[in-house]
Amino acid sequence: MESFWLNSDTFPQYDRLKGNHKTGVLVIGGGITGILCAYRLHKQNIPYILVEADRICNGITKNTTAKITSQHGLIYNKISQMYGTSKAALYLKANEYALSEYKHLCNTIDCDYETKDSYVYSLNYRSKLTAELDTLNNIGFPATYETNIPLPFHTAGAIKFPNQACFNPLKFIQEIIRELKIFEHTRIISISKKGALTGHGTILADKYIVCTHFPFINTHGSYFLKMYQQRSYVIAYKNAPDYNGMYIDESGNGLSFRNYKDYLLVGGGGHKTGKKGGDWQVISSFMKKNLPQATKVYQFATQDCMSLDGIPYIGQYSKNCPDLFVATGFNKWGMTSSMLSSIILSDLVTGKTNQYASLFSPSRNMLHPQLITNIYNATVNILNPFGKRCPHLGCSLKWNAAEHTWDCPCHGSRFADDGKLIDNPATGNLKK
Repeated sequence: MESFWLNSDTFPQYDRLKGNHKTGVLVIGGGITGILCAYRLHKQNIPYILVEADRICNGITKNTTAKITSQHGLIYNKISQMYGTSKAALYLKANEYALSEYKHLCNTIDCDYETKDSYVYSLNYRSKLTAELDTLNNIGFPATYETNIPLPFHTAGAIKFPNQACFNPLKFIQEIIRELKIFEHTRIISISKKGALTGHGTILADKYIVCTHFPFINTHGSYFLKMYQQRSYVIAYKNAPDYNGMYIDESGNGLSFRNYKDYLLVGGGGHKTGKKGGDWQVISSFMKKNLPQATKVYQFATQDCMSLDGIPYIGQYSKNCPDLFVATGFNKWGMTSSMLSSIILSDLVTGKTNQYASLFSPSRNMLHPQLITNIYNATVNILNPFGKRCPHLGCSLKWNAAEHTWDCPCHGSRFADDGKLIDNPATGNLKK
């Protein structure tokens, strides 16, 4: 299994950070979120260090479908019902601003940036689409209802967002890292008043930003209750149609489509990490039936942190940690949310007011139905006396036959067959 984007990966090798150091801001995690945070700090001449436990962009970032959009499923009607129309409007404004920041940066970067329309379609539920459109009309966004979209199956229609975008994420990152202060193979073990312990020294900072996908500090923030992780699968095909847009099923169980050069990227088969799902077989079966002339070239998978209410957690790690910040829970929309995180966090760590911070605050109300589901699933799997145990919080691991990995159904840590850590929040390998 290989990432579609890795053939454009020409990142330099960075040294391990050794000894004791002091800085203004320590950015922990070398995916696109951490890199964008470091980039904005660098441009503002704010002292910082970025550390990555392995190689930069070697985790979730390399497996994205790289859609830059403020259309995150049917999120706006959901936010409006939970928090009111003004909050839905603020969410849209925040993500449209993130989109505009990408456009500005990509004007001077060769990263295959393209302006594309984005569509959320439904197979059967026109009422869901019209409810979303009503909310968008109320907040003044020019979304439209489309009944004739070029996908090879019947739909009840789609909501169209004009002027969204997509790009090659690794080519983009390759350009913006040129002057950044980055250290690889530098894992943060813990953070205390004495600084961040690396195993080869300590980094004392005024502020700390955790961009490790799933936060690794369990003693604050309750992220092990506020999130779960979901696997998603993608196959890249040649000899397939160009649908001239980005498409995703509103149900979360359907397929997504996005073209890049001569390729069609088809996503689907998603499931909660540690549970059974359709994986690549769902995509392969669909393509065999509907586009049999297409040729599979790449297949890869990714993992997403899902928040309780569908809104990311961006801001102060917890109310008790004034100098510790986090960006996580992107709910499958990591590209736009990464840029938004860099905008919010670069303001917060420098003491500036940010108009979006309250909406994305990690300390907002946790009382949502998903919380009960998360607690129940964790309890069942912690009490399960059988099987290998996850070193994160002791959940019973499940074998993933499609990917030949041991996966945690509680919080989403994943391990290779030999026990080597693949995905966090666990911070170490399985015990033999």
